[in-house]
Amino acid sequence: MFDGFLPLELRLVSSRYWTPLSVVLLVSRWIAHFKIETVVDIGSGAGKFCVAAALAGPGRFTGLEQRPRLVSAARELARRFEVEDRVRFIDGSLGNGTVPTAEAYYLYNPFGENLFTPAGRLDEDVELGRDRFRRDVFAVEELLANAPVGTYLITYNGFGGEAPPSYRELRFDHSRTSELCLRRKMGQEQSRTS
Repeated sequence: MFDGFLPLELRLVSSRYWTPLSVVLLVSRWIAHFKIETVVDIGSGAGKFCVAAALAGPGRFTGLEQRPRLVSAARELARRFEVEDRVRFIDGSLGNGTVPTAEAYYLYNPFGENLFTPAGRLDEDVELGRDRFRRDVFAVEELLANAPVGTYLITYNGFGGEAPPSYRELRFDHSRTSELCLRRKMGQEQSRTS
């Protein structure tokens, strides 16, 4: 039913490209449990994760998306559900501007599309391919390495790279078709005592 609020062409591909609501609900419980106030969704698509998470619980959500038409659809979704006060969407990509800072970063395999055949891609509106995949994965690894101690990383089906070793796993759910994981960056003292 939630997908019914998306434009038809996005509704038809939602189950393939955007976070299932059951995952959003579990992540929302984790966000509330750890008192996470700000989350950036890297590769936010049509805004499903950010809007549904804002409806499910506390926090402020920012979606970073490289396709302007998806940013427009996401903004409309936030408006329709009246969560614009806690949800915003930015038209941009890694390497083109600064990724907003947040207490947590959420990634639902945002770069996997780069490895699909042309028939499996959402569209050809943006640069896609193995080189782009490598650049984006490296950019996220750098972002995480340079993030302050205490930063959370939430991944659903990974992001194509590795979380730096300073990120300790706090929650893990593999009861779905893809793994869902919550990690937190620890300082040297925290890592040794944990």
